[in-house]
Amino acid sequence: MPRYARAEREALADLLLALGPNAPTINEGWATRDLAAHLVLRERRPDAASGIMLAPLRGYAERVRRHLAARPYPDLVAQVRRPPVWSPVSNPVTDELVNTLEFFIHHEDVRRAGSGWLPRELPPDLQAALWRRAAPLARLALRRFPADLYVQAPGYGQISVGRGGERLRVVGAPAELALFLSGRQRVARVQLDGPAASTRLLRNASLGM
Repeated sequence: MPRYARAEREALADLLLALGPNAPTINEGWATRDLAAHLVLRERRPDAASGIMLAPLRGYAERVRRHLAARPYPDLVAQVRRPPVWSPVSNPVTDELVNTLEFFIHHEDVRRAGSGWLPRELPPDLQAALWRRAAPLARLALRRFPADLYVQAPGYGQISVGRGGERLRVVGAPAELALFLSGRQRVARVQLDGPAASTRLLRNASLGM
């Protein structure tokens, strides 16, 4: 069975080292050092990791992340590359399920912040794995969107979501849809079909978890 989470993790760690600690990412306000610290916090600091999702704990999580970001950069990247086996999100049982999408997205956060990038040619099995994770993300991120919205990954599947109204389609490869639905609309190569006002609203919506 392919280990895509591990492959994306290794590729991201290699890229982080190659670019250094101050390279841009597409995450507003974050350089590569900040992204690496986020990943270390998520896997190694369960006391702070809940702040990634829960607003009341976000301040504490951010303070921990800044503390981690101050560590020597090669050590930080080494911790990204070799996660602890005891972590709820990176142990051998959960790694592929939880981290395939996570590390694909963050790998692209770094790749697509540079110039001259192109979408990677991904194997169909990885695209299928990303679609299995992107479809639930679409249902969560777009459940209140004011349209009759169809998210289509040709060859992989389609879901409908939204509160109803004007018909709108989002079409793309699973990898591009995963980026779009996680709030990376400006770098995701998808096709939007529908009324101009609705497509503009979707392109600027705050998506993701």
